[in-house]
Amino acid sequence: MVITCLDLEGVLVPEIWIAFSEATGIPELRRTTRDEPDYDKLMKFRINILKEHNLGLKEIQDTIRKIEPLPGAKEFLDELRSICQVIILSDTFSQFAAPLMEKLGQPTIFCNSLEVSPEGMITGYKMRCENSKLTTVKALQSIGFETIASGDSFNDLGMIKASKAGFLFRSTEQIIKDYPQFPAFTEYSELLSAIKSNL
Repeated sequence: MVITCLDLEGVLVPEIWIAFSEATGIPELRRTTRDEPDYDKLMKFRINILKEHNLGLKEIQDTIRKIEPLPGAKEFLDELRSICQVIILSDTFSQFAAPLMEKLGQPTIFCNSLEVSPEGMITGYKMRCENSKLTTVKALQSIGFETIASGDSFNDLGMIKASKAGFLFRSTEQIIKDYPQFPAFTEYSELLSAIKSNL
């Protein structure tokens, strides 16, 4: 049996931190895993910016509630889920993901969790496991599943490389150039066809 593992932000929904950057007018928060391969460094940077501006979880959640899935994302996901099992593997947080999963029809998501003070300030984060996307794909393979993976960022490359088929979707020019071995798509119809041909 094949399980398709998809990234969330940039693939199915807009980047949450970019949306929050635009909502707050803080350009530093536009930095994502497309720009910074070191996730711990990126999150510490973000938490410091939030602290400087006295912004907490509630403010981010208010922005997330206004985010809609990317055009065509839900239809793509519905069709994909009708032909194979799908798990969304994301480095986002359960406190961010819930309203987005509702809009996508409640697909299965494995993500991380935030540490939040009683005052609602984000003080840290807890990864579900180390190298969560790659670790999850390897764990699925160890119990008899084959995996297909797709994502757009540095933190997706591990699961893409480890899967029987892997695809870049709406990635950066630099990542596409550096990893020419992975087919790169911009349309859901192309990605769906590629996944179907590997089932």
